[in-house]
Amino acid sequence: MPESQHRIPVPPAASSREIRMIPFIVGCALFMQMLDSTVVATALPTMALDFGTTVVHMNVTITSYLLATAVFVPISGWAADRFGARAVFLAAIALFTLGSIACAASGTLGQLVAARVVQGAAGAMMVPVGRIILLRRIPKADLLKAMAFLTIPALLGPVIGPPVGGFLVTYASWHWIFLINIPVGILGIAMVRRWIARDVPASRPRLDTMGFLLSGVAMAALMTCLEAAGHGGLGLWPTAGLLCLGLGCGILYVRHARHVTYPIIDLSLLRTRTFAVSVLGGNLCRFSVGASPFLLAILLQVGFGLSAFSAGMITFTSAAGAMLMKLVATPIVRRFGFRRVLIANALIAAAFTAACALFQADTPIWAMVAVLLVGGFFRSLQFTAVNALTYADLDSAQMSRASSFAATAQQLGISLGVACAAMTLNLSMTLRGGTEADRIDVMWGFAVIAAIVAASALSFRRLPARAGSQLRARE
Repeated sequence: MPESQHRIPVPPAASSREIRMIPFIVGCALFMQMLDSTVVATALPTMALDFGTTVVHMNVTITSYLLATAVFVPISGWAADRFGARAVFLAAIALFTLGSIACAASGTLGQLVAARVVQGAAGAMMVPVGRIILLRRIPKADLLKAMAFLTIPALLGPVIGPPVGGFLVTYASWHWIFLINIPVGILGIAMVRRWIARDVPASRPRLDTMGFLLSGVAMAALMTCLEAAGHGGLGLWPTAGLLCLGLGCGILYVRHARHVTYPIIDLSLLRTRTFAVSVLGGNLCRFSVGASPFLLAILLQVGFGLSAFSAGMITFTSAAGAMLMKLVATPIVRRFGFRRVLIANALIAAAFTAACALFQADTPIWAMVAVLLVGGFFRSLQFTAVNALTYADLDSAQMSRASSFAATAQQLGISLGVACAAMTLNLSMTLRGGTEADRIDVMWGFAVIAAIVAASALSFRRLPARAGSQLRARE
């Protein structure tokens, strides 16, 4: 079937109550993911002691999850079209919950990494397919407001994660940080069954198997290469070999995608300027999403000697600031426009990321809290605007492919942020002859991530002045 005739699954028209509930339900899936990622970052130093390794090496528990997500997320759009978005969404939530139980039951680092891969594969379907449901059911005039509201439940994860995770790690054990996903998963399944109507696929597109293999190998090789470069575990030549394999498969995929009717990652979407700019600039901003929790956990616990609970009570303020921004994000973007907000805000977010590099052991807690609170405030504005603008100029038939493409790029950006932070830490430790991460190493990590976030402003300059104007049409 030619791509122009490809029909997407069309669910029954949503009621006004369903339209209000859908962003909240999809946000619950985001909540479970963000809760999991923030509690893991908080627990890394304690887990490193339990598994007999260093905190820098323990970041494999984060990157393995992000790697699995990046590998499997390209097929999320195909799966939604093939089996129905609601069915895939339900299955993904259930698998993520089971993966959490497996993480808690892990007795070795290898078992934990394997369980995290299962979680990552489930997360690859859970959030992108949930977003597909939202994009297909919410009118474009309401999309900016829906995107702002969608992330409120998700931001509860970072708010609750650090203090709850720190409390569990300090006063119980790290195993409990995964078990807290179980009630959230059960609630999510119940809400999907109650409020999201079944969608019957109108056509069943064939899976681009070769494209999936090429993109998967490319993602896996590149992310493993970055992980190895971060801690120097593989040596120069194996790392260089992985880099060549990843780049080679990526080039082959680009050539392959030109001749496939329904490619697993549709590169033709990049011809839409708002989509291309949002993906590139937004992902440079997302470097801080993966890197900041990782760097803060090391700085506060290893550098300053705080307990996991104390560190969590400080770092949660970043997400609290993000929640405050959701109350004013929509009117700000409607008042000043996407282009001006994204350019100016990229520089502001970068400045507050760099400010974390100035933290010292004698820095007042109120000062650290203030920096993290305001930094989270502006970072949230950036992602609300980017997430809405990504889909501004696309039609309904493109939404599933756009969601899987954007989600793939987002996970790659977050993974690159963690890998870049780890590489910077390792390089700084090597140059000063240290064996354990210190404040000066973390300082350089924050400085590098801040520079990358600031560079995103150059991408947003390519937006036309009236970019996303149709999303600002209605209060």
